[in-house]
Amino acid sequence: MCKKMSYDSNNTRGGKRIMRYVVIGASASGISGAKTLRELDENAEIILISKDEYIYSRCILHHFISGVRTVEQLNFSEDDFINKYNINWKKGVEVLKLNSKDKNLELSNGEILSYDKVLICSGASSFIPPVENLREANNVVGLRNFDDAEKIVEVGKKAKSAVVLGAGLVGIDAISGLMNYDLELSLVEMGDRILPIQLDKYAAKEYEKRFEEKGVNLKLGVMAKKLIVDENNNPKALLLNTGEEIPCELVIVATGVRSNIGFLENSGVECDKFGLLISPEGKTNIEDVYGAGDVTGRNPIWPTAVKEGIIAASNMIGFNKKMTDFFGSKNTMNFVGLATLSLGTVNLKDEEKEDYIIDIKTDETGYKKIIHKDGKIYGAIIQGDLSYAGVLTQLIKENINVSKVKKSIFEIDYSDFFNIKENLEYDYK
Repeated sequence: MCKKMSYDSNNTRGGKRIMRYVVIGASASGISGAKTLRELDENAEIILISKDEYIYSRCILHHFISGVRTVEQLNFSEDDFINKYNINWKKGVEVLKLNSKDKNLELSNGEILSYDKVLICSGASSFIPPVENLREANNVVGLRNFDDAEKIVEVGKKAKSAVVLGAGLVGIDAISGLMNYDLELSLVEMGDRILPIQLDKYAAKEYEKRFEEKGVNLKLGVMAKKLIVDENNNPKALLLNTGEEIPCELVIVATGVRSNIGFLENSGVECDKFGLLISPEGKTNIEDVYGAGDVTGRNPIWPTAVKEGIIAASNMIGFNKKMTDFFGSKNTMNFVGLATLSLGTVNLKDEEKEDYIIDIKTDETGYKKIIHKDGKIYGAIIQGDLSYAGVLTQLIKENINVSKVKKSIFEIDYSDFFNIKENLEYDYK
């Protein structure tokens, strides 16, 4: 795409000063941000810094654990991405400090790297809760990066038992990745069902039945009290608050994440208890410092991270774009042969239920639930046949009012809200 360019110590080429953009992090937002920067400024120097030595999707790390994909097959970027977009990638390097006054970064390799503008996409790391021995023991790992996945494979092949703490998406990914190992598998969740954020009880129960049929020992509505270890500090069993002990030689912790913002301490860049604070334009409170993705601790969804990276990079170049697509959360999942779409608000509090209409349909194709009010859809679950997902997504994306449609909300099709105008252009009713 772009020819190679050389830069002198004053960051000039041919006597003309060029911009130096630094992107911290090589996941969804960082890669989309770096690509956008190059597309909008072919002359800029673009430096990508990452602790990771590979570009990979964290969403499919369980495919590496299960042996379905190699690390190369986890790569979500274009072939030869780094060379194609003429990016200087400093891989295996960590940013230790950001000095906003001097506009430079202190790196783990000892380098002091100056920048004109910087995009923070440093993501998040697994949070290990303060359960006795859990933080100190061997073979306790999260599932957030490739090193975690490699460790799980290494220990999983030798161990006889494993426990996954947390039954959110990451926990279910971990269980799915380990199901073809010769392990006694247990899943511990303090909520009353698996995937408590994404699913209601009915949809969750369908997965629970299938996981139990596959031999997974589900422990719901319980908490980990202590990790019992041997004389070498290796896990032996997990003690629950019920008094039950679950055998485990490997523990995968999927109880939450914490934003990677430690290097921003004393930088002047504002953060809160969730993570980095950014505007809809991806700007922080410090000029020329931008952010995107999971480092904000909000809406940790892959498409959102990609969009945030694009928008922040566009504004770094000088465009004026805003992030407006924050509709709840959207997850499409396919575990143990069962596909599900979860969109927006899927569980209402008891005091909220009388304010909304909840339509439910179950038949041979699966389960559908749509939550709406005054013609606007606020959330939905579709499990089994996902063919209605496209229509549903358009209804929400285009903010279509469905109150005037007389047929069942489960039978709406494109003809109910999609028109062809006289000039043959498409529009929405």
